[in-house]
Amino acid sequence: MVTSWFPFASPFAPTLRHPPRTLVRMTSDDTAPRGTSRSIDTHSALSPDQTEAVLALLAEAAHRDGQQAVSEQGRLQLRGGAREGVSHFLLTVDEELVGYAQLEDTDPVEAPAAELVVHPSHRGHGHGRALGSALLAASGKRLRVWAHGGHSAARHLAQVLGLTLFRELRQMRRPLTGLELPDPVLPDGVSVRTFVPGKDDAAWLAVNAAAFAHHPEQGSLQQRDLDDRMAEPWFDPAGFFLAFRDAELVGFHWTKVHAAERLGEVYVLGVRPGAQGGGLGKSLTTIGLRHLAGQGLPTAMLYVDADNKAAVSVYERLGFVTHETDLMYRTET
Repeated sequence: MVTSWFPFASPFAPTLRHPPRTLVRMTSDDTAPRGTSRSIDTHSALSPDQTEAVLALLAEAAHRDGQQAVSEQGRLQLRGGAREGVSHFLLTVDEELVGYAQLEDTDPVEAPAAELVVHPSHRGHGHGRALGSALLAASGKRLRVWAHGGHSAARHLAQVLGLTLFRELRQMRRPLTGLELPDPVLPDGVSVRTFVPGKDDAAWLAVNAAAFAHHPEQGSLQQRDLDDRMAEPWFDPAGFFLAFRDAELVGFHWTKVHAAERLGEVYVLGVRPGAQGGGLGKSLTTIGLRHLAGQGLPTAMLYVDADNKAAVSVYERLGFVTHETDLMYRTET
């Protein structure tokens, strides 16, 4: 659930039509290519045409670079109208979409979080800097920005914008072929079943919020966010495992299948505070990995903060190794 700054390549970039309510417009400056007209429009919601144009840009990025430029949450927030605290920045040059950024200001403590990208055929003309400057202005110079893979271009832009490295998120992977894991041993009184949409929503949201109270991106999910994910083609309740002690939900492991990449994911794994320490997390991990292996998938992946040493150690013992690293930069203020 993270993002990136610079990907994509394509011989063309989408053209926008019929913009909805515009909140702010910034016109071109002296860093734009000579003879062109650059503008950055900020919207609370995107029209269907704008949404498809941005998604096409992101699809080009994924095809070219092998990774998404905007997080899953960010892509979901492109659709469905306005969302509280979310703004979309569309950078156009002569009416052609060449850059996109999203700003989310929903955390009551942390600085607003952003993602941005510039089309590869339009880089080197200050568009990334222009988007970054617009994000800084909109956030009152309190900003956090993700960069997938820690590419040199993203590091340079962070430097130019006066941002410093703040957080490191690891993507870890392990093979599922020939998977040999011990049988899961559940704590006394705990049983596991799969998620039932409409029945388990409220209980899962409550435990997710408690388990990820320290993690603003995951812990703040609401019913709309859960509904968005359940509406996605990849959603499968058969891979969403819930652990109960009597009638109380105490933990869960939600897996995800990336069909095109033939990749299984430890999507979200959480244990309610007070139920930790009895091996439930490890047992749920094993149950989920066995499920993914049973789908015939060759590889499993997960994301974990590099400074979460305990979790990294657990996953390493389960055979995971670091595949790539995403970096978050922020302002000093």
